[in-house]
Amino acid sequence: MSSSNFFVIIRYSTLISLLALLTACSGIQGLEGRFSPNPDLQKNSETSQGTQLQLPDNFPPEIPQYPQATLQEITQEITPEKGATRWTSADPIDQIQTFYQEQFQNEQWQIIEPFSPDATDKSLIAQKDDLRVRISLIPSDSTTELTLQYRQTNIAQSDDNSDFNSSPEPLITPTESSDFSDLDQVSEVLRPYIEDLARLGILTANNSDNNQFKPNQTITRREYARWLVNAKNKFYEKSPEKQIRLGVNNSQPAFSDVSSSDPDFGVIQGLAEAGLIPSRLTGNSSASLFRPNAPLTRSDLIAWKVPLDTGKGLPQASIDAIKETWGFQDTTQIDPQALRALYADFQSGEQGNVRRVFGYTTLFQPKKPVTRAQAAAALWYFGYQGDGLSAKDVLAMNKEPSTMNN
Repeated sequence: MSSSNFFVIIRYSTLISLLALLTACSGIQGLEGRFSPNPDLQKNSETSQGTQLQLPDNFPPEIPQYPQATLQEITQEITPEKGATRWTSADPIDQIQTFYQEQFQNEQWQIIEPFSPDATDKSLIAQKDDLRVRISLIPSDSTTELTLQYRQTNIAQSDDNSDFNSSPEPLITPTESSDFSDLDQVSEVLRPYIEDLARLGILTANNSDNNQFKPNQTITRREYARWLVNAKNKFYEKSPEKQIRLGVNNSQPAFSDVSSSDPDFGVIQGLAEAGLIPSRLTGNSSASLFRPNAPLTRSDLIAWKVPLDTGKGLPQASIDAIKETWGFQDTTQIDPQALRALYADFQSGEQGNVRRVFGYTTLFQPKKPVTRAQAAAALWYFGYQGDGLSAKDVLAMNKEPSTMNN
């Protein structure tokens, strides 16, 4: 057989094979179906990318929304009456400011408080009918932080931030007695600490309807910051030089996620300005966020509280020093700031925070969330190496004037 005839036979065989394949696939459509994208895989690919946080349907439609902003967090439940949100945008602050000025003017809103031309963080308050809105803009590195808060003025407000024109104060609703309805859920060791602090009006009920403290529920960074400042200032009510000053409304926020419109701005800003929590003010460029609604960790608890016990800067401490003193098995997992606080806390012996809150332990578990009962136990005593005040001491001192009068 010649070579030319051989190649003809090969080509003919190949053609027959292709025709058979097309027939088996029910024509061209069947063949295309075999090579088309799997719709299930496409669906999985889309869902794997996650969905962007969206506003609920009951958000007031008349409030302008900056189109190039991404919703990051709903900081207060959205209802037709009130709500609060946090956004970020890559656009410069002046561009966003111009957008809102024009939108409110074009839609016949009344500008109650215009954007300040001088302040770094800018706020505007506008009202239309009974709906009042506050827009706050804060520059943060290459982005702009935008907080939007609104409320209906014709509805009685129960929170302390009901008037946008006033400086925001912490949402403090302390109990007036120790009659929490659920203290039977906490250990007998921690219960007296809660009762004493409650009598001083420092703690807040978790459920005001039935006065529940929820001792075993995780506490947020926001709430612990509030308790911490309230406790310190209450203990040293007659010594103003030892109190923590609250941040003022026109200060540049230390954190991009706690604007001056936040109800706990004064407390959190005050702690940052006092250098008690890491922020850009302490040179921590990575601490641009406070994460107010995140759980408080054991590292947070100790790192924030111990400087208020010692009344001075924390000592230097190494991993070896903590191993030699506390003997924690997980020392290498503890961040440097907490290491220094732990080393100082060890010097207070039985009055130290770790022993009072966690008892005997060979594991610190730095990232473990703190309960409300544990947070209260930490705040029951302020002092260092035997020189300090307990909540019981403060209660006794508060009774002295009435006893003398009798």
